[in-house]
Amino acid sequence: MIDLHAHSTASDGLCSPTEVVRLATAAGLTVVALTDHDTTSGLAEAAGILPTGLTLLPGAEISCGIRVEHGRWVSLHLLAYLFDATEPVFAAVRARLREDRVTRARRMVEKLAADGHPVRWEQVAAQADGVIGRPHVAEALVDAGLVSSLQAAFTPAWIGAGGRYWVGKDEPDALEAIRLVRDAGGVSVLAHPYASTRGPTIGPDVIAAMARAGLRGLEVDHPDHPQQARARLRRLATDLGLIVTGASDFHGPSKPQRLGAETTSGHAYEALIAEAYGAQPLTGPAGPLRHQPPRAAAGPPAPAWHPQTPWSPQTPWSPQTP
Repeated sequence: MIDLHAHSTASDGLCSPTEVVRLATAAGLTVVALTDHDTTSGLAEAAGILPTGLTLLPGAEISCGIRVEHGRWVSLHLLAYLFDATEPVFAAVRARLREDRVTRARRMVEKLAADGHPVRWEQVAAQADGVIGRPHVAEALVDAGLVSSLQAAFTPAWIGAGGRYWVGKDEPDALEAIRLVRDAGGVSVLAHPYASTRGPTIGPDVIAAMARAGLRGLEVDHPDHPQQARARLRRLATDLGLIVTGASDFHGPSKPQRLGAETTSGHAYEALIAEAYGAQPLTGPAGPLRHQPPRAAAGPPAPAWHPQTPWSPQTPWSPQTP
């Protein structure tokens, strides 16, 4: 079994990278992708304890968004696999995204405190082993007795999208994010594209534009996709020549789905890794995490992309960790 979407405490998961590997082994997985939000910092730990028979696919889930009809901005997540984590341009963008996550969480805490709610920044920071984000604010709300569950925190009354204490985020354009992944030798898959319970989604025309920009796959089999949505996505993937993947989007006890709840076929997995050249899958027992030297990508070159409104940081900065 192959599960290509899992999170650890390096971002908003509740299990350490070591625990994710152990749970993947117990679930009978042959391949697991560690795809923490905007960071690869959990990969070294996971690679260090990889057992024989389990392959680790290096990756990250990249925050991005796209402008659609009537000027609406729709936030998206891009699963990036097998990119060179040391490539400086993409590394800098991921660093900026992680910094923005911290700033966003701090502003939420400030808004809560201004209304007299007993949530302090120190409480939120203590929840995180890695990148601080909105889920850690939600945990602090539960601990303070303000909500009964993490799900209750993600509602308009609290920190749900557009809610009373919600704060927007700074995101690169999805077309640029696809280019960044490609230029770092990686391959990109659009995560849970029709998960309407999470918020606004995009239509087939926008996904087609992303495919023209170099998107290579759609995460079709996902816990938040009803069967009808999966059928539509499968047809769309066939029409656009995109790879169909499936994954649990595992976060640990905070979400019901277990590792291996949704899976990717061996054929789709092989198609993905055939198109990437920035890093390589690791099979235990593993040594230090290494990245392949760049080489020419197989097949015809990816189509050129010319941004209309490119996203860029306001000031230069250097990443501390990839």
